[in-house]
Amino acid sequence: MKRWFDGLMILVMLMLPLYVFAGVPLDTVKKNVNDVLNVLRDPKLKGETGKKLKEQRVEAAADKLFDYVELSKRTLGLNWNKFSPAQRREFVELYRTILKDAYVDKITAYTNERVNFTKEAALSETTVEVWSVVISKGGETPIHYRVIKKENTWKVYDVVIEGVSLINNYRTQFREILGNNPPEKLLETLRKKVGKKWEGGYDTASKKDRLS
Repeated sequence: MKRWFDGLMILVMLMLPLYVFAGVPLDTVKKNVNDVLNVLRDPKLKGETGKKLKEQRVEAAADKLFDYVELSKRTLGLNWNKFSPAQRREFVELYRTILKDAYVDKITAYTNERVNFTKEAALSETTVEVWSVVISKGGETPIHYRVIKKENTWKVYDVVIEGVSLINNYRTQFREILGNNPPEKLLETLRKKVGKKWEGGYDTASKKDRLS
């Protein structure tokens, strides 16, 4: 009986790290997401007058939230090794702009709703998925943030909204482009995508985040 009980206790102890209702990852993501939402909700930053300041503050808040290098590596996978150091740096910067705008486009729809952070689930020793839910009159929308720990700091490397990964669509597109083309082809495509944004804006939601 004692052996059975000891075995059960060991199993429970092994399972405990997998599901923690609140901890540093959750608190970190909650604060950084709320920082982004607070900027988007700020009435002083509405209209053309506050547009530039809003973009600067959103960018600063997003930089605290996301690990763009980790996002880039995970999106490119083995193709990351095909890029030179200079090409990697440029890719990270271009991808950073696209991801920031894609995330802001999606999260903007929930700026007037209540966002609850519910729990965190360990994926590995250094990665955790933080669960949140947006509560509105129409129902509940799950948004999960996958975060990684580096130098005692937790940052997001993917966002899953209603079961759809923010970077998954880009991963597929990047693989298609790099299948028979060098890295420069993808960089050229991203430069055009970012250029369109600055020329007058693109709607990543309505265009389903296509690069073309």
